[in-house]
Amino acid sequence: MKHAAVLTIALALLATGCGSDSPSTPSQPNRLTFTALLSGNNEVPPIQGTEAGGGGNATITMDVTRDASGNVTAATVNFTVNLNGLPANTPINLSHIHEAPAGTNGGVVVNTGLTAAAPVVLTSGSGSFERTGIGVTPVDVATRIIANPAGFYFNSHSTLNGGGVVRGQLTRVP
Repeated sequence: MKHAAVLTIALALLATGCGSDSPSTPSQPNRLTFTALLSGNNEVPPIQGTEAGGGGNATITMDVTRDASGNVTAATVNFTVNLNGLPANTPINLSHIHEAPAGTNGGVVVNTGLTAAAPVVLTSGSGSFERTGIGVTPVDVATRIIANPAGFYFNSHSTLNGGGVVRGQLTRVP
C-alpha cells in the first residue's frame, strides 16, 4: 500500500513537471511600432533648393487582428509625424507609406488621408500632425511591412516637391 501511495505521488509530480503554462510557440504581438527618420537627402533624387534642409521623424503604430494560426486578418495604423527645417508656411499636402527599398521609388500602399485640399501648413517651418485609425487594405500589405519593414518608406510631400520632400525607411521598434 505504501508503495502504491509513493508511486502515485511520484507520477503526480512527474506529470506536474512536464506540464507547461506557456505555448509551444511564442505569441505574436498585436501592436507593432515602426519609425522612420525623415530627410530630404533620402528622397530620390535628393531634394535641392529651399526645402533641402527638411527632416523629422514618423512613428507608425500598427494594430493587427490575427486568426488562430497567427495570420494577420485586419490592420489599422496610426501616424505621428514631426517635421522641421523647412521654410515657413510650407504646405504638406500628402504623406504615406510606399513599398520600395532605400534608393528606389515605389507605389503608395498606406495613405494617411492628408490631401492637397486640406494640407498641414508648417507656419514656422516645423510642425507635427497625427492621423489615426487608417485601415490597411489589402491586409497582405500589413503582413509584408511586418516581415520586411526596410522594404517600405514613409514620406511627406510639399507643393514645391510633389514627389516628396522628406523620406525615411521604416524600422521596427522592438
